[in-house]
Amino acid sequence: MDLKSILYNLPEVKHPEEKKLSFNTKLKWTLIILAGFFILANISLFGLAQNSLERFEYLAIILGTDFGSVISLGIGPIVMASIILQLLVGSGILKIDTNTSDGKKFFQGIQKLGVFFFIIFEACVYVLMGGLQANPGFAGIVIFQLILGGLAIMLMDEVTTKWGFGSGVSIFIVAGVAWRLFNGLLQFIGANGENCLADFAGTPCAGNLLVILQSIINGAPKEALLSIAAIVVTALVFLGIVWTQSMKVEIPLSYDRLRGYSMKWPMAFFYTSNIPVILTAALVANIQLFGSLIEKWAGHATWFGGFSQGQAISGLSFWLGQSNLVEAIIRGNLQVIQIFQGITHLLFFMGFSVLFAVFWVKTSGMDASAQAKKILASGLQIPGFRKDERVLEAILSRYIMPLTVMGGLAIGALAAITDSLGALTSGTAILLAVMIMYQLYQNVAHQHALDMHPVLRKMGA
Repeated sequence: MDLKSILYNLPEVKHPEEKKLSFNTKLKWTLIILAGFFILANISLFGLAQNSLERFEYLAIILGTDFGSVISLGIGPIVMASIILQLLVGSGILKIDTNTSDGKKFFQGIQKLGVFFFIIFEACVYVLMGGLQANPGFAGIVIFQLILGGLAIMLMDEVTTKWGFGSGVSIFIVAGVAWRLFNGLLQFIGANGENCLADFAGTPCAGNLLVILQSIINGAPKEALLSIAAIVVTALVFLGIVWTQSMKVEIPLSYDRLRGYSMKWPMAFFYTSNIPVILTAALVANIQLFGSLIEKWAGHATWFGGFSQGQAISGLSFWLGQSNLVEAIIRGNLQVIQIFQGITHLLFFMGFSVLFAVFWVKTSGMDASAQAKKILASGLQIPGFRKDERVLEAILSRYIMPLTVMGGLAIGALAAITDSLGALTSGTAILLAVMIMYQLYQNVAHQHALDMHPVLRKMGA
């Protein structure tokens, strides 16, 4: 049996028989997958020892998961397999023509094989390296549960992609961020596991809205001010991201065979979307995770960082991390080292976001040359210019690289500043959630328009 036969016969979720699914069908399956995600996220791993899972919080947001549950791997294997394969294909190292049906099947087969590999690899690494420490004799059982959870996430992603709205990867990220925002506002379980509603005046709550009410009752203005600041910062960041999402450059195009018919080719200010900040945040999270594992293995702090109660207190991990500057100012204990940490955090996010943005454009077919070929292949051209790929590429180059650099700087700065201002969750999480929800809204609106207007549905088919 050759490689193609194996790749074409890997287990997969069946495609729907209808070419265009209805709005209600997509909504039903999306809600079913969301319910399944939250159920699995609340099933703890059997045989897991007492772990300091706070150190995984930053990584958990990006991976759309809850560490310590059966789906601790989250979307990590899917994202890793997808990124590596896209870079290999985009750079020409791996020759696959994804424009053909056979090429698409081959691409999807290799990607799924990569997901299988990373599920097993990451499950073993997390347990054997002590990231998720198992009780004595339970390492194999914990690894097996992680593999099952990883396979469940992979299949749930396929169901959402084929039967629901958007992709499972996006849905899981938004669900994780929404859950953290909900907890940040209304969490009534305190740090010691006590229900603050049972003794509202005496037991501290964790949710900021409840903290505000408690502070008013107990006469603690600083605590109320801290919670109000966190809510206001989160709201302002949401509004700022929504506004920047609408910023774009539109290049006028016309069809060479249909005289008088024109359109605009939009290029968003965040040209590479949220990819740069995802990769930057993942790099920071992995450095902190690796630093904590090295410290645990060596028995002392290293230059990767020293940690206390899951928080970096020295080394590279500290300088790449962030402190809540607004909280420090309100409490009156702001230190100079926290300001310098905020500056290094900002510079790192901005610098690496630009680096990853440029790298992504160069390797994923978003550069001027690839876009020029795509426009010409669609039968379009810029009015008033000769229909020549080199001419179109030169014009697109004026916009693509500046948008890539400025968008990378802006999205890195937004994420870092939000981190330092102490929003309800990390700046990266808010960025991802807003961008994904904006795209999901457009998807839902388009599907609803097709269902409401049968003529448009026939044209879409």
